[in-house]
Amino acid sequence: MWKVVFSLALGLCVLVASGSARAQGPGASPLPEGEGRDIVATACSQCHGLNAFVGIRENAQAWRWQTYDMVLRGAQISPSEMDTVVKYLSTHFGPGVNVPPSPAVTLADGQGKEIVEGGCALCHGLDRIAAAKRSPREWQSIVDKMVFLGAPLNADQAKSATAYLNANYGNGQKAASAK
Repeated sequence: MWKVVFSLALGLCVLVASGSARAQGPGASPLPEGEGRDIVATACSQCHGLNAFVGIRENAQAWRWQTYDMVLRGAQISPSEMDTVVKYLSTHFGPGVNVPPSPAVTLADGQGKEIVEGGCALCHGLDRIAAAKRSPREWQSIVDKMVFLGAPLNADQAKSATAYLNANYGNGQKAASAK
């Protein structure tokens, strides 16, 4: 089930990002300089705009998984280029690297708040949490997935984050306010 949700979310990001790439005009590239940039630009732009990377922040393991998935879908990346591509993506689009700005949000007070703020804000805005209404099972799945994708949480921190999210943003509760 999470694979389907992940694929749909990634597809939505690609659609939104490709529209942004067209709006920037020809010649504009959102990819920073670095070894692997040309490979990424060529291989990835065959199917979607390069802005598809702007909002994604994953660790090397997750970027490798994403890259293999794209190769299975037709991306022209050779086995000898794989490490270069993964290093480029995780260096320039890894957790905590140039996280896109989002609306200011104050999360509900409670045990685990600091863990959520520190672990989640490395990759995306906390507005995603504040707007969520998830079941305990969904929060567990999301936290597990985020740890896989690079959230720097150990097992105890992940458990505390999940408990905090369940207590404050589960079952339809919404306990955040904009600053």
